[in-house]
Amino acid sequence: MPKYRQMRINDEMMKEVSEIVRSIKDPRIKSSFISITGVDCTPDLKYAKIYYSVIAKSEEERSDIAKGFKSASGYIRKQLAEHLNLRMTPELKFISDGSMEKGADITKLMKQVEEELREIDDSEREDENI
Repeated sequence: MPKYRQMRINDEMMKEVSEIVRSIKDPRIKSSFISITGVDCTPDLKYAKIYYSVIAKSEEERSDIAKGFKSASGYIRKQLAEHLNLRMTPELKFISDGSMEKGADITKLMKQVEEELREIDDSEREDENI
C-alpha cells in the first residue's frame, strides 16, 4: 500500500475516533478531557495504535481511562467500520501519550526561568542606582 494512502487512512481514523470518543457513555471516559493525538495503522490494516492524551489528576484516574478504552474498543471498532469504507476494520490498541503534560511542564519551567531572569535584571538595576 502506498505511504500516502496509509497516511490518509491514519488521518481519517484519527478524526473518526475523536468523534466517537465524544459519544461514549462510559463514565471513565466521558468525565475526562481526552484528546486523540495520533493513529498508527499497520500497512495491512489489521492493527491500529491509537494515541491519546489526557490531563489527569492522579495515576488512578489514568488507569481508569485505560480500562475504559479497553472495554470500549469493540464499540469504537464497530463505529469505525460503519463510518469508514475499509475492507477490514483494524484491531485497536489504545496507548497513552503524555505530550500534553510534558508541554504543560515545559511551559511551567519557561515561566519560572522568565521570572528568575526578571528578578536578576531588577536586582542589577537596583545595584546600578546605588
